[in-house]
Amino acid sequence: MKFLVQQQPAYVYTGGRDFDATKPSVVFIHGTANDHSVWTLQARYFAHHGWNALAPDLPGHGKSFGDAKTSIAGSADWLINLLDNGNIKCAALVGHSMGSLIALDAAARYPTRVSQIALIGSSVPMLVSDVLMDAAKNRPQDAFDMLNIWGHSPQLKWGRNPSPGTSSMMAGARLLAQSRPGVLATDLAACQAFGMSDTALAAISAPTLIIAGANDLLTPAKAAKALAARFSNANTIVLPDAGHSMMQEAPGRVVEVLKGFLKP
Repeated sequence: MKFLVQQQPAYVYTGGRDFDATKPSVVFIHGTANDHSVWTLQARYFAHHGWNALAPDLPGHGKSFGDAKTSIAGSADWLINLLDNGNIKCAALVGHSMGSLIALDAAARYPTRVSQIALIGSSVPMLVSDVLMDAAKNRPQDAFDMLNIWGHSPQLKWGRNPSPGTSSMMAGARLLAQSRPGVLATDLAACQAFGMSDTALAAISAPTLIIAGANDLLTPAKAAKALAARFSNANTIVLPDAGHSMMQEAPGRVVEVLKGFLKP
């Protein structure tokens, strides 16, 4: 499905269903140098169970036009413009990694437009190591390898993927390699620069769920719990044996957790 956002065509995966204005909407926001495809199972489930499921490619990513946004706030503004384009007055937001920061910023600055937020693989601040940032700028293939290794649980390196006949790590490597030149460095810099005060976090009125992976090396579970403590209305669920790429490492469990949280 194509939207026109900020005068640029944007691709939005809808889980195989047409948009229906009478249904509640949930928006799935991907992370650094990724695209809508990381949400395939989750978006399809909600699209076939009473929701409009929208999984956009952020600008400069996947099939969307334009340049990657240089700030989290810029991406949040773009997301609200997407809702305007679809005449969606209010939506639930589910964000992974960088996408979780976009959901947070949107909920803080556009409170009437966001009903609930689920943050997957999140931390504030979301620190990026100097080694990774340097590689993203100067040796992108090295950076892709780092992210792919650090972004998965150890057991996946030995072929224990939950979906038989597939490899989450190979799919992750392929997805990163398909990103446009410079996008990884731009995304990482946006994550690194983002911050939010305790006052701003506590003022977020939307019910909040933080989903963490017990084996997440990029945004550890302890960071997720620390983030939850800064909200006035947040719960945390830790998925055992999952790393940062939870939607692929524990796809069914992520769906079950979101089912229990998201309410029309």
